[in-house]
Amino acid sequence: MSSGARPVGSVEIAVPPVPEYLQMVRAIVGAAAALDDRLQAGRVADVRLVVSEAVTNALRAQAAVQAADPILVRCDLRSDRIVVEVADHGPGFDPSAVPDLPKVETPERLRHESGLGVSLMRQLADSAVLDSGPDGTVAKLTFVVRDA
Repeated sequence: MSSGARPVGSVEIAVPPVPEYLQMVRAIVGAAAALDDRLQAGRVADVRLVVSEAVTNALRAQAAVQAADPILVRCDLRSDRIVVEVADHGPGFDPSAVPDLPKVETPERLRHESGLGVSLMRQLADSAVLDSGPDGTVAKLTFVVRDA
Protein backbone atom coordinates (compact mmCIF):
# COMPACT_ATOMS: atom_id res chain seq x y z
CA MET A 1 0.00 0.00 0.00
CA SER A 2 1.18 3.51 -0.61
CA SER A 3 2.56 5.61 2.22
CA GLY A 4 -0.15 7.11 4.39
CA ALA A 5 -2.65 4.41 3.49
CA ARG A 6 -5.16 3.45 6.15
CA PRO A 7 -6.61 0.08 5.22
CA VAL A 8 -9.98 -0.75 6.70
CA GLY A 9 -11.75 -4.08 6.33
CA SER A 10 -11.99 -7.60 7.63
CA VAL A 11 -10.63 -11.02 6.83
CA GLU A 12 -12.40 -14.08 8.20
CA ILE A 13 -11.03 -17.61 8.14
CA ALA A 14 -12.70 -20.81 9.29
CA VAL A 15 -10.11 -23.59 9.50
CA PRO A 16 -10.36 -27.23 10.47
CA PRO A 17 -8.92 -27.88 13.94
CA VAL A 18 -5.71 -29.48 12.70
CA PRO A 19 -2.18 -28.07 13.09
CA GLU A 20 -1.50 -28.09 9.34
CA TYR A 21 -3.57 -24.88 9.02
CA LEU A 22 -1.63 -22.90 11.63
CA GLN A 23 1.00 -21.55 9.23
CA MET A 24 -1.69 -20.47 6.75
CA VAL A 25 -3.55 -18.51 9.45
CA ARG A 26 -0.29 -16.84 10.56
CA ALA A 27 0.50 -15.88 6.98
CA ILE A 28 -2.93 -14.47 6.20
CA VAL A 29 -3.29 -12.46 9.41
CA GLY A 30 0.32 -11.27 9.16
CA ALA A 31 -0.19 -10.16 5.56
CA ALA A 32 -3.37 -8.32 6.54
CA ALA A 33 -1.59 -6.56 9.42
CA ALA A 34 1.29 -5.59 7.12
CA LEU A 35 -1.11 -3.73 4.84
CA ASP A 36 -0.98 -0.79 7.25
CA ASP A 37 2.33 0.89 6.51
CA ARG A 38 2.36 2.46 9.99
CA LEU A 39 2.93 -0.94 11.59
CA GLN A 40 6.63 -1.71 11.88
CA ALA A 41 7.93 -5.14 10.88
CA GLY A 42 8.57 -6.10 14.51
CA ARG A 43 4.99 -5.30 15.42
CA VAL A 44 3.70 -7.39 12.50
CA ALA A 45 5.83 -10.24 13.89
CA ASP A 46 4.13 -9.70 17.27
CA VAL A 47 0.72 -10.02 15.60
CA ARG A 48 1.79 -13.27 13.90
CA LEU A 49 3.20 -14.73 17.12
CA VAL A 50 0.16 -13.85 19.22
CA VAL A 51 -2.24 -15.23 16.61
CA SER A 52 -0.15 -18.39 16.42
CA GLU A 53 -0.38 -18.81 20.20
CA ALA A 54 -4.15 -18.20 20.21
CA VAL A 55 -4.78 -20.68 17.39
CA THR A 56 -2.47 -23.26 18.98
CA ASN A 57 -4.45 -22.96 22.22
CA ALA A 58 -7.69 -23.33 20.24
CA LEU A 59 -6.34 -26.46 18.54
CA ARG A 60 -5.42 -28.01 21.89
CA ALA A 61 -8.75 -27.08 23.46
CA GLN A 62 -10.74 -28.65 20.67
CA ALA A 63 -8.55 -31.75 20.60
CA ALA A 64 -9.22 -32.23 24.31
CA VAL A 65 -12.93 -32.74 23.59
CA GLN A 66 -12.54 -34.04 20.03
CA ALA A 67 -14.51 -31.09 18.63
CA ALA A 68 -14.44 -31.10 14.83
CA ASP A 69 -15.99 -27.64 14.42
CA PRO A 70 -13.82 -25.11 12.58
CA ILE A 71 -11.75 -22.59 14.48
CA LEU A 72 -12.84 -19.10 13.50
CA VAL A 73 -10.31 -16.32 13.01
CA ARG A 74 -11.31 -12.76 12.22
CA CYS A 75 -8.88 -9.92 11.58
CA ASP A 76 -10.41 -6.42 11.55
CA LEU A 77 -8.30 -3.60 10.20
CA ARG A 78 -9.56 -0.34 11.65
CA SER A 79 -8.23 3.16 11.21
CA ASP A 80 -6.42 3.09 14.56
CA ARG A 81 -6.09 -0.60 15.49
CA ILE A 82 -6.02 -4.18 14.38
CA VAL A 83 -8.37 -6.51 16.22
CA VAL A 84 -7.95 -10.27 15.87
CA GLU A 85 -10.45 -12.72 17.31
CA VAL A 86 -9.85 -16.45 17.58
CA ALA A 87 -12.86 -18.55 18.57
CA ASP A 88 -12.82 -22.24 19.44
CA HIS A 89 -15.33 -24.86 20.56
CA GLY A 90 -13.26 -26.34 23.38
CA PRO A 91 -14.21 -26.89 27.02
CA GLY A 92 -13.23 -23.41 28.17
CA PHE A 93 -11.00 -22.42 31.07
CA ASP A 94 -10.63 -19.73 33.71
CA PRO A 95 -8.39 -17.01 32.19
CA SER A 96 -7.90 -15.40 35.61
CA ALA A 97 -6.30 -18.64 36.84
CA VAL A 98 -3.43 -18.35 34.34
CA PRO A 99 -0.47 -17.06 36.34
CA ASP A 100 1.84 -14.35 35.09
CA LEU A 101 5.25 -15.61 34.08
CA PRO A 102 8.33 -14.84 36.14
CA LYS A 103 10.55 -12.14 34.67
CA VAL A 104 12.77 -13.28 31.81
CA GLU A 105 15.98 -12.67 33.72
CA THR A 106 15.03 -14.81 36.74
CA PRO A 107 16.04 -18.48 37.11
CA GLU A 108 12.38 -19.42 37.75
CA ARG A 109 11.55 -18.53 34.14
CA LEU A 110 13.60 -21.54 32.96
CA ARG A 111 10.97 -23.82 34.50
CA HIS A 112 8.33 -22.52 32.06
CA GLU A 113 8.82 -24.26 28.72
CA SER A 114 5.12 -24.56 27.90
CA GLY A 115 2.00 -22.68 28.86
CA LEU A 116 3.38 -19.40 27.60
CA GLY A 117 0.57 -18.59 25.14
CA VAL A 118 -1.76 -16.54 27.33
CA SER A 119 1.17 -14.67 28.90
CA LEU A 120 2.58 -13.84 25.46
CA MET A 121 -0.83 -12.61 24.32
CA ARG A 122 -1.05 -10.35 27.35
CA GLN A 123 2.49 -9.03 26.91
CA LEU A 124 2.57 -8.48 23.14
CA ALA A 125 -0.95 -7.28 22.36
CA ASP A 126 -2.12 -3.87 23.56
CA SER A 127 -5.19 -5.68 24.88
CA ALA A 128 -5.89 -9.39 25.27
CA VAL A 129 -9.41 -10.26 26.39
CA LEU A 130 -10.25 -13.92 26.88
CA ASP A 131 -13.93 -14.81 27.12
CA SER A 132 -14.24 -18.46 28.01
CA GLY A 133 -17.04 -20.79 28.96
CA PRO A 134 -18.17 -24.39 28.54
CA ASP A 135 -18.89 -23.88 24.83
CA GLY A 136 -15.51 -22.45 23.94
CA THR A 137 -13.18 -19.50 24.16
CA VAL A 138 -12.85 -16.28 22.22
CA ALA A 139 -9.50 -14.53 22.39
CA LYS A 140 -9.84 -10.87 21.35
CA LEU A 141 -6.43 -9.37 20.67
CA THR A 142 -6.02 -5.68 19.93
CA PHE A 143 -2.97 -3.96 18.48
CA VAL A 144 -3.04 -0.16 18.40
CA VAL A 145 -1.64 1.43 15.26
CA ARG A 146 -0.04 4.82 15.74
CA ASP A 147 1.28 7.34 13.27
CA ALA A 148 5.05 7.48 13.20
